[in-house]
Amino acid sequence: MTKLRSFVLILVLSLATSAGCRQDSRRMHNGVWRAELTVAEGKKAPFLFEIQCAGSDSATLTLINGEERVPLTGLYYAGDTLIVPIDAYDAAIKAVPDGRHALRGRLVKNYIAGDTGTVFTARYGDSNRFAPSATRASIDIDGKWDVLFIHGEDTTRNAGIFSSNNGIVTGSILTSSGDFRYLEGAVTDSGIVLSAFGGLSPYLFELEFADSHTFRGVFYTARGKTLLAGRRNPHAGLPDLYDLTHLKSGYTRLGFRLPNTDNDTVSLADARYRGKAVIVSVLGSWCPNCLDEIQYLAPWYRENRERGVEIVGLAFERKDDFAYGKAAIERLKRRYDIDYEILFAGQAGKSVKTVLPEVENFSSYPTLFFTDRDGNVVKIHTGFSGPATGVFYEEFKSEFNRIIDGLLQKND
Repeated sequence: MTKLRSFVLILVLSLATSAGCRQDSRRMHNGVWRAELTVAEGKKAPFLFEIQCAGSDSATLTLINGEERVPLTGLYYAGDTLIVPIDAYDAAIKAVPDGRHALRGRLVKNYIAGDTGTVFTARYGDSNRFAPSATRASIDIDGKWDVLFIHGEDTTRNAGIFSSNNGIVTGSILTSSGDFRYLEGAVTDSGIVLSAFGGLSPYLFELEFADSHTFRGVFYTARGKTLLAGRRNPHAGLPDLYDLTHLKSGYTRLGFRLPNTDNDTVSLADARYRGKAVIVSVLGSWCPNCLDEIQYLAPWYRENRERGVEIVGLAFERKDDFAYGKAAIERLKRRYDIDYEILFAGQAGKSVKTVLPEVENFSSYPTLFFTDRDGNVVKIHTGFSGPATGVFYEEFKSEFNRIIDGLLQKND
């Protein structure tokens, strides 16, 4: 009888702390919510999310940025606090409901001991990311732009691509290490405002236009702000991303030997890779652009592996701890249905020079190494321009497939 009572008590407690549909119907409205995360100088970076019942006992919170949808599952209550796990980035939103219409709490990064988080608020029923402007500036934002990030006297040249429809603006900004993914915003009385939150860091851009050809502005994150300047350029682009990272003089191959999630040592000398064209992807499960790259590579590999091509990922994670890395990699492989090996390479930043001593000017997660059937590195691509970048993404895919076709035709 005692065992039965214990079982019933555990079951009741489990149901009471679930953030399932029954619980949501009492505490939170299903539908679209407007949220804000605090960034530098007390500014607010807004974003939208939708709460939906995913079944009889679970709910999904889906982040919305332009065309992007990021579903977050496994919601639960700890006392009165709603916990929204963001597993991809080892983070969570922890918020206390105020009735069924409001939430207030913080975005917390679990991998940072004692992280106090970023202030988070949300309210149900407002689907406007930014408040509509009474008078919209008469500017033409559509097209490509040269974008300068100004750091003191140093400037970094990047590329922007934007489009507008009835006062709503979408697009992205590309850098040599990746892109800012799906930005969404609105035309104001003097320019545009853009924001994004995909689960890792909030972004806010405030751009003021002198005319339809130039702008100045500020980019805000939770850590600080950066000044921007832009000029319309239909030929805007980045430096050659295949000419930024190189092998050191005297090296032609990558010699890493790293553990997979079964703790078996893997290298390019293994039978699985010998005689094949191999793509080596340097990544981190915490890196948004790496996730975009994986979303392209995982299905591409399933469609092309029989042609004699392999992919192997080198995952540099938040901690130099095998158990931590194994868990992160396994989550990644489940989420994106990855069939190729991903190896644990150590801690991001600290381990790259040790794992890849042959490489110089490594600057970005992700970075792709293309090796021929003899194991020689023939191309290195820095960064990744994802689907939010439109034509730039299409250009990457075309060049990627052209390189692979060339590697497979060689020695045929």
